Amino acid sequence: METKELLKKIRRIEIKTKGLTNQVFSGEYHSAFKGRGMAFSEVRDYQIGDDVRNIDWNVTARFNTPFVKVFEEERELTVMLLIDLSGSIDFGSGDKTKRDLILEVAAVLAFSAISNNDKVGAIFFTDNVEKFIPPAKGRKHVLMILREIIEFKTLSSHTDLNHVLSYFRNAIKRRSIAFVISDFTSNHTFLDSLRIARRKHDVVAINVCDRAELTIPNLGLIEVEDAETGLKKWVNTGSSTERKRIQQAFLNRQKDIEIQLKKSGVDFTSIYTNESHVKPLMQLFKRRVGR
Repeated sequence: METKELLKKIRRIEIKTKGLTNQVFSGEYHSAFKGRGMAFSEVRDYQIGDDVRNIDWNVTARFNTPFVKVFEEERELTVMLLIDLSGSIDFGSGDKTKRDLILEVAAVLAFSAISNNDKVGAIFFTDNVEKFIPPAKGRKHVLMILREIIEFKTLSSHTDLNHVLSYFRNAIKRRSIAFVISDFTSNHTFLDSLRIARRKHDVVAINVCDRAELTIPNLGLIEVEDAETGLKKWVNTGSSTERKRIQQAFLNRQKDIEIQLKKSGVDFTSIYTNESHVKPLMQLFKRRVGR
């Protein structure tokens, strides 16, 4: 993509996303993703009714009069976008590919985060970690992440979530919110890796899908290629039996993904390329607030 065209695309994404963020997502995001807890702020004189567990005994001993610790919410968060850029995310049966959808979702989450004064970082992955972008604040930083999602060329086309989750746990020491944005097309089970990551971090999974994977059109005899392995084969889409078989295989894969996500305890939602991402994300945020 030429530089001028790339800048126009990023600008369109920014305008669209910031409008949604300001009008729809900012309040829900703040409510859904709380700070890490209570951080020490200062000490003050003990007053009747104060919790004795908050007495600062060192200061009390120094001044020979009781002092208590004052805490406030530690609001600033670190948001990490774990973004799948494997071969399968370039698939799209309509005007939008999975990569386009991932770009839009990442933009919404990133702009929501910086509007809340949170840091944003990203890890691009296939079956390896392809790129690590350290967390930082600001519009320019978010635009850089979005530009990289559009332009980045990976070394591999396969998917392995275990590798990226292990890398993430080692790279990010402080508790963070991790959005795993992927179609979860992987031959490896990732349940244990999600469970381990969730012990320390707030992990949220966003499953991106395309309707053509569910509803196979009748195109007759066609040659198809696996985007991750490169294997090609002929498929008779004119056969209703074959179409049902492919549909059932997709449903079975989606069910397996959902089972692993539910068992791991992470929040998740699924978004299709032919649908708006607004409703699924809002429902995800509201479920968290309701809890």
